[in-house]
Amino acid sequence: MRAAGPTPLSEPRASRAAPGSLLLLLLVAAAVFLAALLIGSSNIGLHAALAALAGSGDAATRSVLIGVRLPRVLAAFGVGSLLALAGVLLQALFRNSLADPYVLGVSGGAAVGALLAMMAGAAALAVQSAAIGGALCAVGAVYLLARGGGTPRLLLTGIVMASACGALVSVLLALADSSRVRGMVFWLAGDLEWAVSPWASLAAAVLAVTLAVGVARPLNVLAAGELRARTVGLALDAWRSALFIGCAAATAIAVVSAGTVGFVGLITPHAVRLAFRTSDHRIVAPAAAVAGGMLLAGADLLARTVASPRQLPVGAIMALVGAPLFVVILRGRGR
Repeated sequence: MRAAGPTPLSEPRASRAAPGSLLLLLLVAAAVFLAALLIGSSNIGLHAALAALAGSGDAATRSVLIGVRLPRVLAAFGVGSLLALAGVLLQALFRNSLADPYVLGVSGGAAVGALLAMMAGAAALAVQSAAIGGALCAVGAVYLLARGGGTPRLLLTGIVMASACGALVSVLLALADSSRVRGMVFWLAGDLEWAVSPWASLAAAVLAVTLAVGVARPLNVLAAGELRARTVGLALDAWRSALFIGCAAATAIAVVSAGTVGFVGLITPHAVRLAFRTSDHRIVAPAAAVAGGMLLAGADLLARTVASPRQLPVGAIMALVGAPLFVVILRGRGR
């Protein structure tokens, strides 16, 4: 008698240790959050920090903690979660482990819009609005040009759009006034000082995680390949469009909040799959969101403290940490 094979709806096995690993990840993220609040150019003790958060204590401590550090840490967790989750979804969509949030051309379009606003001397809110407009234009152009061509055409169109926007960014930097170039470079390298309010990125991250967990089963089928998806009757075109729009929106919010921060959406999905020993999106999606926020908050802590009182671009720190970390992850996957 022939043994029955797996059904088309079979899903990746989740590790039995996943709940414990997720709890450990949450504890480490909480520790990073606390360290980012307490450590800086003016160190704040735990007792003083708790008093400031409760609304009492020294006025200067409350100003530093609640007015400066807390919004920045919350923004780091929100932006990092959005980028990591976008990376998870795009790698499932393209079935390509090198896909990351910036292959869609979203960051390039946002960068062009933001730099044009900076050259015009616009304020921070106008710069963010211009970045949103640029991101939407890039996304719309990629979607219209790639419509009807399947996943490969979508990926190639996004890469071409990103390259074109990169060329425009170089031209704008060459034409910009020297007094504005430093701010433009910091924005391009990633800088959480642009995150005036962290609530937009945080709310978007929570919504994105909730939706990703809710559609985890179709994501598992989609990641298994087009043949599996068609076998179970999955509407490929509709899911491609939905994932593309969702990832573009998440990336646009992240880029508008913190500039272009690389490597978070690339290495976090790999690290989570390796640590949890599963590719089940019911686990990978929330774990990647937590890990991405923790990773960016830790990089921002280094950016604020490693050359204090000077502040480094968080995107540069993320690249310096992310490149060797990605090599380590690849070696771990190979073993």
